[in-house]
Amino acid sequence: MDPKGKVAIVTGGGSGIGRATACTLSRAGAAVVVADVDEDGGRETVRLIESEGGRAAFVPVDVTRWEDLERMVSFAEETFGGVDILHNNAGVATGRPRFPDAPRERWERTLDIDLWAVIAAIQVVVPAMRRRGGGVIVNTASLAGVMGYQPDPVYCAAKHGVVGLTRALVFLKDEAGIRVNCICPGVVDTPLIYRGIQSLEGQERDYWETYIRNMPKLQPEDVAEAVLTFVRDDSLNGEAMGLLPGSAPRLIPPAIKLERDPSQRL
Repeated sequence: MDPKGKVAIVTGGGSGIGRATACTLSRAGAAVVVADVDEDGGRETVRLIESEGGRAAFVPVDVTRWEDLERMVSFAEETFGGVDILHNNAGVATGRPRFPDAPRERWERTLDIDLWAVIAAIQVVVPAMRRRGGGVIVNTASLAGVMGYQPDPVYCAAKHGVVGLTRALVFLKDEAGIRVNCICPGVVDTPLIYRGIQSLEGQERDYWETYIRNMPKLQPEDVAEAVLTFVRDDSLNGEAMGLLPGSAPRLIPPAIKLERDPSQRL
């Protein structure tokens, strides 16, 4: 899909990967709806896009609220005429202490934002994309979604769910002209990577701050370019793209692929 003249929604668009993607899609010619619970950050993203001559609008959205997701899609249709692209990007980490010591409300929030909200946003946006004759959905997963990630087991479980959901929705291309893919970045230099250690104190916090500061990191713009690749390349569907600092992006195949009789229909 050529983004020029299309309408994109980016959740978590007020900072980090979401802001970089919103700006990248705008430069490629799309009108962008910036959705975020952070109103100041979301409006700043809109300001940045407009300063470059792009078209953007902000809508406050808590992705864990069904009515907010419905309002987000309606806002895109009313403001720009429809929805062609959705970047499901809003996400959080569980933080310390890690599961199973993490309080229930914290790991439930991780599942709500990182998995439930992705499922819900897709269900809400698909009818709008059908009205446009198709679309592209790009979910933000993680390398933690294709491997065991011991620092945050619940985040790991949620991102595995996003990868599995992405691959299972491959049928939408034939049924509705909607392609669904996901990006699986390693560590990205965004505020998210520091939030998980905010509850730590003393030497432990100093250790993790130094460790994170010195580790190789992707930039949000690197991830935004991968999102743009998924939007533009009509051959990509049901794919997970791995991203690591200093390496070319690559598609990650499923660990196992079972062949079935093509005459059988699911």
